[in-house]
This record gives sequence, C-alpha cells and structure tokens, in this order.
Amino acid sequence: MNNALLLQSIHNAARADFSRSGGPGGQNVNKVNTKVTLRISVGDLEGLSENEIVRLRFTLAARITNEDELVIAASEERSQRTNLDRAYARMESLVVNAARLPKLRRPTRPSRSAREERLRAKKNRSARKAGRQFKPED
Repeated sequence: MNNALLLQSIHNAARADFSRSGGPGGQNVNKVNTKVTLRISVGDLEGLSENEIVRLRFTLAARITNEDELVIAASEERSQRTNLDRAYARMESLVVNAARLPKLRRPTRPSRSAREERLRAKKNRSARKAGRQFKPED
C-alpha cells in the first residue's frame, strides 16, 4: 500500500456534495448547507493492490453503493469546512484500515502454573460451597 499516493488519490478523486444538516441549530440549520457527503469510486483509488481493493470492498460493503462508490457523510459541526476536513479524515482512515491485512493470531496455550492456579481456585470455590450445605446428623 502506497499511503502517499492513496491519500492524494482520495483528495483528487472524491466528490463533495453539500446539503442542509439535521438536528438542533436554529436558523443556521435551515439556511446553511453544512452537511458534507463525500463520494469516491473504489476504482479511482490509487496506491492499492488488487488484494487490498478486494479486502476493502468486502470490509466496507455496507458503505459502498451499487455504483461502486464509497460514501461518507459528516454533519457534526456548524462549519462546512470543518465537516469537509472531518469527512476526508474519516474517508482516509476507513480506506487505510480496511485495506490493511489483519494481524495473524498465533494460538497459545495456558502455562502449567496457570492451569494449576485455575484448578486450585475451582477446588477452593467447591469447598466453600460444600461448607454452606446443611447436612443433618443421623
């Protein structure tokens, strides 16, 4: 993965649409188009190998439209510029994290002392509960 080329292609190929934001905000919400919807075609992303693109499509399938566009929306702030910056940052982190190979897990076993400690704890718990039982004498 070529991060510099990828980030540059995101900034060059992404389309930003602006609309009115929802939620509280009074007249500002009703007058100003501060919500940002950022769209980029997955095919336009440069700096990714074929395997990374396949992994990206699988990982972000819920955010990719039928037209093969990745869609991100940001409407948290009252400023259009701030929302645009947040949308680009979110897009970059999503693409980079989705294309990254997951770390391989090496299976491990508990140590002998850990197993013995677990069994000792089970015996203590069992003895404590057995001591609570009422056994009438014959």
